[in-house]
Amino acid sequence: MSYEKVLQAKEIIVGTKQTVKALKSGIVSEVVIASDTNFQVKSMIEEAAKDHNVPITYVDSMKKLGKACGIDVGAAAVALTI
Repeated sequence: MSYEKVLQAKEIIVGTKQTVKALKSGIVSEVVIASDTNFQVKSMIEEAAKDHNVPITYVDSMKKLGKACGIDVGAAAVALTI
């Protein structure tokens, strides 16, 4: 499951704005998006990932994704860097 990918990644970028910024700078190998993320936020991240040909993986929970990142709040998206 993708939570393990996040836990094992050497460098991650957490959060919507930071993920989109990283996608635009070309340093992302994969994006992980929580399925329970707000539709508009999810669409923005998906569009940026598709524009830069970066694969998207979905997980079921923002809360679990945040926990996998080591933060105490939910995370809508995480970028795994190259």
